Amino acid sequence: MSGKEEVSILDVSTDHIPEDERVPLLREFYCRGVLKAEVEATEGKLFAASLISHGVPDAQLVIGGLIGARVIRTRQLVIDGDDSLGLMVNRSGVVGISARGRDLLLHPGDAVLTSAEDVTTYERFSLGNCLSLRVPRRVLAPMIVDIDDAVMRVIPERAAGLHLLVDYATALVRERAFSVPALRQLGVTHLHDLMARVLGATDDVHEEAGRRGVRAARLRKVKSYIVNNCWQQDLSVATVAQEFGVTTRYLQRLFEADGKTFSSFLTEQRLKRAHRMLREPDFAGRPVSSIAYDVGFGDLSYFNRCFRRAYGATPSGVRSGEAL
Repeated sequence: MSGKEEVSILDVSTDHIPEDERVPLLREFYCRGVLKAEVEATEGKLFAASLISHGVPDAQLVIGGLIGARVIRTRQLVIDGDDSLGLMVNRSGVVGISARGRDLLLHPGDAVLTSAEDVTTYERFSLGNCLSLRVPRRVLAPMIVDIDDAVMRVIPERAAGLHLLVDYATALVRERAFSVPALRQLGVTHLHDLMARVLGATDDVHEEAGRRGVRAARLRKVKSYIVNNCWQQDLSVATVAQEFGVTTRYLQRLFEADGKTFSSFLTEQRLKRAHRMLREPDFAGRPVSSIAYDVGFGDLSYFNRCFRRAYGATPSGVRSGEAL
């Protein structure tokens, strides 16, 4: 199977769809893109949906929301042999979930683990969206102390690792990491680790998740922060560590495990920003020294040395088009 075939992306939106066609459309989406389920429009309410599913081996990520309908995993459907487990994180609005004799309400930030083996009803009571991560039971069960005890229990927003899981999952989608085979496999492993940490991993798995999933998610957040703030001249390993509430040594180790140092990554981002500015007409009249300062360098000679080492050309050469 090729890399492309291992990624299945399905999306559904009721925008511009006649009302009498919306329920069949969503039912088809669930059967093809999530898990088999019935869909019932809520009487007297406008039914609308916008969802996208990313399916890869051993993980399925669904982001979006719907309103004015119930999604039901019926008694007739649970005999299909699907035993997957799904972690739903409610990002806004209020969601009701009923299964195993329990009726739960998820408020913004709350999450819950459900099982495809249970008759389950989902209903959104106010406009909002969710992130759902579904994985095979065989993957998750060995990682959790008591997987069945974790099903249908509200996981509060403050639960350890929940924010990291959501941030990491959305970053994978935003950066299209699933389309790259090596990143896809690594990303799925980290999702499993983070999911296990949220649900209460066994001691040995918790340690492994801490080393892989949590660190990977935190490093991604730190890198994103640096990319967006690299122009600040006072940005340093100490200020970033303070921003994320970790020690400088911990932050340095995160980068070392990734094969770089904090300083080299920061310099690389500043140089990339300078390179873009030098090639853009909007900055054609700005001196090279000014651009160097704008991207965070305080020493022009150091900037020139770093730039030549990175691009094999001078800033002026890149600006004139003599070099790329």
